[in-house]
Amino acid sequence: MKKGHILGLGIIAIAIVIIMTSIGDASSYEDFNTALEMKQNGDDKAIHVVGQLKKDESGEVVGLNVREDKVSFTFVLVDNNGTEQEVFYNEPVPADFTRSESVVVIGAYKNEEIFVADKILMKCPSKYQETEVQAAGM
Repeated sequence: MKKGHILGLGIIAIAIVIIMTSIGDASSYEDFNTALEMKQNGDDKAIHVVGQLKKDESGEVVGLNVREDKVSFTFVLVDNNGTEQEVFYNEPVPADFTRSESVVVIGAYKNEEIFVADKILMKCPSKYQETEVQAAGM
């Protein structure tokens, strides 16, 4: 084989290793219990937790506390196992945050009482949802 072919195969092999490594690091959705166990085991790696904002009987969000300077806030998130956890986010409240259907927080426990989110992803209700409900009622 020519040196060019060997070099090309080497580059392809390195690319495959890099892709496989990045796939292995892809985070899956976990719950707060798993995140807390990771913290207790000394693992501070960011984790994805999916859940819904805590709401009262009338559907209003409860537990949302915006700091006076409006550049950070805390809220209560209920994960898919029903575990309620206070989450701190050091950014302003995103638009339509209280209307979101589900919330994904990416972060870790800094102590055993509060989960600190580095990033928040929201699934907001579809803008067509209300139109569909009205059309179904007619």
